[in-house]
Amino acid sequence: MADPQVSGRATIEEVAAAAGVSRSTVSRVVNGSTAVSPHALAAVRDAIARLGYVPNRAARSLALRQTHAIALVVPEDTRRFFGDPYFGAVVAGISDRVARSDYILNLLIASDDPGGRMTGFVRNGGVDGAIILSHHNSDAFVDRIVEAVPVVFGGRRTNGGDDDWFVDVDNVTGARQAVEHLRRIGRRRIATVTGPLSMAGGVDRLAGFRARLAEDGLEPFAEIAGDYSEASGARAAQELLARAAAPAGALPDAVFAASDLMARGVLRTLRGAGVRIPEDVAIVGFDDSPVALSTDPPLTTIRQPMHAQGEALAGVLIDRLTGSAPPHRTTLGTELVVRGSA
Repeated sequence: MADPQVSGRATIEEVAAAAGVSRSTVSRVVNGSTAVSPHALAAVRDAIARLGYVPNRAARSLALRQTHAIALVVPEDTRRFFGDPYFGAVVAGISDRVARSDYILNLLIASDDPGGRMTGFVRNGGVDGAIILSHHNSDAFVDRIVEAVPVVFGGRRTNGGDDDWFVDVDNVTGARQAVEHLRRIGRRRIATVTGPLSMAGGVDRLAGFRARLAEDGLEPFAEIAGDYSEASGARAAQELLARAAAPAGALPDAVFAASDLMARGVLRTLRGAGVRIPEDVAIVGFDDSPVALSTDPPLTTIRQPMHAQGEALAGVLIDRLTGSAPPHRTTLGTELVVRGSA
């Protein structure tokens, strides 16, 4: 009778007989164990190649209590996920890297997990590890996932520790690059629309914005809270217009928005009110997503390597799952892209 762990043209017993070793030695070689002598390892590998032996991965995974599946957990509502091109680019990078491995990808999107179904799926053996992307410090269910499986975060956690694994971009430097450019073209009254301050990316971009202004002895013209959405950028622009309409009020001469979607909301709202872009107000976004080319004029922005982020996230997690020792922190660079809005 054929061995239940085998598919293909040969059984594990036939490989063992051809190699002159025991069945357990073949099993150790197939499962990647180092407890095999060099002579036995070479003999087993030669027999596998000659006989065309193919392990049954499903049976092997069951024996090892592995699923060969990875969860991508996104604690956002579906409208934000499907409406922001950032996610599409990062997920494409994750998918490309996973496709080059033995793992499959499960996508889990939920702004909260009140019934515990998503957490239960992960904790009850549904996956071997998880990538958590776009997390907020209020996402309590994230900690329950971290307790259960190896996790890599897309962006550092504001409430994380030194034992977190994460892949991030240099958000502080990116914001500094934005302000540096605005200062270089002579702007002094510079406002910002921040990302969510419950997320490290939002905190870091605000910190870089403030730090670069301070080097020139300048204060922020305004700091208005946003949530990375186009609607929050439009609301911020309306607030700036209201301030300018007050006695002794004025518009900023530049705005740094912490995402391209928010920058588009600012640009469209200001232009709709008759403000000239960039003559009256220069605008810089962050991402260099397709959104940056959808405005009139096109957005000057800070490019973050979103596809590379995704590939790095999956790569670090796969390394962890396969016994390698990847660095806890991976930080990718940013780049200024100059277009018509500034």
